[in-house]
Amino acid sequence: MAEEPELEPGVAAPERQPNTPGARLRAAREAQGLSIQDVATRTRIAQRQLEAIERDDYAALPGIPYAVGFARAYARAIDVDEVAIAADVRNAVHNSDLGSNRYEAFEPADPARVPSRALAWTAAAIVVILVAGFAVWRTQVMTPPTGEEIAAQQSAPAPATAKPAAGARPAAPVVQTVLFTANDDVWLRIYDEAGERLKDGLMKKGESFTLPANARNPMILTGRPQALTVTVGGKPIAPLGPPDRTIADVPVNAEALLARAAPAAAQGQGQGQGQAAPASTAPVPTGPAAPVPAAPAPAAAD
Repeated sequence: MAEEPELEPGVAAPERQPNTPGARLRAAREAQGLSIQDVATRTRIAQRQLEAIERDDYAALPGIPYAVGFARAYARAIDVDEVAIAADVRNAVHNSDLGSNRYEAFEPADPARVPSRALAWTAAAIVVILVAGFAVWRTQVMTPPTGEEIAAQQSAPAPATAKPAAGARPAAPVVQTVLFTANDDVWLRIYDEAGERLKDGLMKKGESFTLPANARNPMILTGRPQALTVTVGGKPIAPLGPPDRTIADVPVNAEALLARAAPAAAQGQGQGQGQAAPASTAPVPTGPAAPVPAAPAPAAAD
């Protein structure tokens, strides 16, 4: 038996370096002041499995791939060379009874990156729902209609469509553009039912303003109605009020202006007809029995 070399007094014996992967991982963890629970939190690996790795008890793990994968994740969490640790663990497992009796040709992914079981079940449920929905849709699309459905569709009355009367022409849209033209300088204010001012200020002679088509119940305020020429669709409208008299809240939409123009037009038409009608005269009898009117007597000379 070889004798151990004697050490000089006062010289400490050299500390033996750990040789197994589990011992090296445990020594690195303790050097960093980490507990086994800290490593379990970082790697998401059960504490009992990390303790088995530190003991090099690979038979306590689910299999060779898990032993290598867990050791690699352990090394990465404490900044140890994970490639060297994985190679040492693989060699240690293959040289043990576990390696001779059980061999798997793959390694699992990093446990920290493996999706949770709830996420996996959720994804599986979504896939099942999509497959079932596609099957139902395909069944409905590919199933031909029955004879009863075809007969019902053929016997259903066609929807009645309104036909225009013969010779009738569609009514042309009536242009009802309201235009204000100043025949003299005039101040005015045109506003809608909400009080919003559509036109406010002085209109110079010859200036025009077109009422917006979407104006809501527009009205006018001015002190010289006679200075405005108003047309609706090009049709002149009677003055909005007496000369030099202030008017306010007078509706100036197309309907109101046309209603104002209707009585004036009717009155003017009646006057024209009265002037054109001949005066009524009594009939003059004719024939031999008709009396001859006497000639007027000459006026006596003064």
